[in-house]
Amino acid sequence: MNVLVIEDEKPAARRLTRMLEAMGLTVVAQLHSVEEAVAWFETEEHPDLIFLDIQLSDGLSFEIFDAVTVNSAIIFTTAYDEYALQAFKLNSIDYLLKPIDEDELEAAVVKFKKQRPGLKNTTFNFEDIRKLLGVNPVDREYKKRFTVKIGQHLKMITIDEVMCVYSENKGTYVRTRDKRDYLLETTLENLEEELAPDSFFRVSRKYYVNIEAIQDIISYTNSRLQLKLKACEDHEIIVSRERVKDFKLWLS
Repeated sequence: MNVLVIEDEKPAARRLTRMLEAMGLTVVAQLHSVEEAVAWFETEEHPDLIFLDIQLSDGLSFEIFDAVTVNSAIIFTTAYDEYALQAFKLNSIDYLLKPIDEDELEAAVVKFKKQRPGLKNTTFNFEDIRKLLGVNPVDREYKKRFTVKIGQHLKMITIDEVMCVYSENKGTYVRTRDKRDYLLETTLENLEEELAPDSFFRVSRKYYVNIEAIQDIISYTNSRLQLKLKACEDHEIIVSRERVKDFKLWLS
């Protein structure tokens, strides 16, 4: 079965591709924008199934279908909240909430295979879905700054000052270029969709690192990696074994 992945975040696209290939599916391509997808569909044989992110780098993925007729079944991947996803439930459209869970992905593929004859050439009313989601084709915005409380004062920390974000003693902290730590009123999980994936990577349950902060990468025990970061010399930052492959892809 041939599958196409359309996802603007390249690390996420590579991760989804590996998950699909591990299930025995053939991923024919990874595309990252509306423009790239339209050009691909105009020249290539359409796949059996598309995994399609809603928000791409140059607009909403719905715009692809304004330009070309696509003869494939679609499973949407999205970071929209549960309230917005009512739009998909009302329109009987299958979707996966990001970050994608392996078990949920497998269940979606199994469901597709069972319903396969009736899923191709399905007509979606994308304009209605746009209205229900309440979104417009605008560029995605990632967090540009943190606001932290220091005593009775508030301090703004720009994202390029952040060397890493880490959890400790049930708190979440940022370490800045000047080697200061600030407590955040959030969790690492909540930052999953807020930190730009080209700049930040979650190397373990405890750490997000800024690619600009990495000074050295050292082989470590049990197929792991140890990172040396600017302004974080007092931290032992280890890339967990299950994240090493994704980490290396993120660096490429």
